[in-house]
Amino acid sequence: MSPDSTHAHITSQSLLTPSIKAWRFYLVDQGNSIHTVKAFTHDLELMANFLPPDRPLGALATTDINNYLDWMQNSRGIPCSPKTLSRRITSVKAFFRWLHKNGVLSSDPAEKVLQKTVLSPLPVILTLEEVDKVLVVADQYRRAAKPDARFYTLFALLISTGIKKGECLALSPNHVDLETPTGPLLFIRYTSPQHRYKERKISLPDWWVDAYLEYKAQNQLSERLFPWSPRRLEYLLEDLSMETGLDKHISFDMCRWTCATLDWRTDMERDKIRQKLGISKVQWREVSMKLARLTGSPPKNQGD
Repeated sequence: MSPDSTHAHITSQSLLTPSIKAWRFYLVDQGNSIHTVKAFTHDLELMANFLPPDRPLGALATTDINNYLDWMQNSRGIPCSPKTLSRRITSVKAFFRWLHKNGVLSSDPAEKVLQKTVLSPLPVILTLEEVDKVLVVADQYRRAAKPDARFYTLFALLISTGIKKGECLALSPNHVDLETPTGPLLFIRYTSPQHRYKERKISLPDWWVDAYLEYKAQNQLSERLFPWSPRRLEYLLEDLSMETGLDKHISFDMCRWTCATLDWRTDMERDKIRQKLGISKVQWREVSMKLARLTGSPPKNQGD
């Protein structure tokens, strides 16, 4: 989409402030989360406040951008963490790349600005062997004198779909469709329009279905697929950790990252992993780098 179709006609003589507004519309149109849009536009607004207000886009040079970044780190008087600096550099580079790609600027003044990538610590994940052990323990709850399929149904769902805790808590029974021609599916829905881009359908493994049917028969399900508090579900996962004898504490986040690494190791198309996780292309950059480090394999075929 060209800049003039998002807000107003932008040229090399346009000023930063209206250009940033147009870029904001572009980010929204591309399906970025409201948090990403807010952060990226705020980063550019900081630069607009630093630079002379009457300087047009075409007069901006790499030196101006580097001066802004130096001011932000050393002279602004407000701490700027390495992670925030990395994101702000990303914002600036993405903005000018967009202008150059759409013909507003003949060259990209941010192209030679060095990116300072800072990754947060790697998440703790389960190995494939540990996943199998947990499933064995969860299956024992299913076969007990008083059968309880909750453990297996919950853990197997998380480990095979990679959904977030909030998404899991929002599930209702009608989000599970066992009758589709392509196999069982899980539908992730959002009530807020601003999160509609996260909606998706995820294939469910056939081996999960039997446990799910047992679980449905054992529990009165109406509006919610898991009608317990978040803390109660966390206790179920923690019980599996202890029963399996793990040093790790199984959590929703651990299951999400484990699912992603298992998919990565199977050479699933990288953009399909991103879509399965329901994250934007901007978020995927850091996630894919972490997955590459966790698995020791390169982030090939990325959808960025």
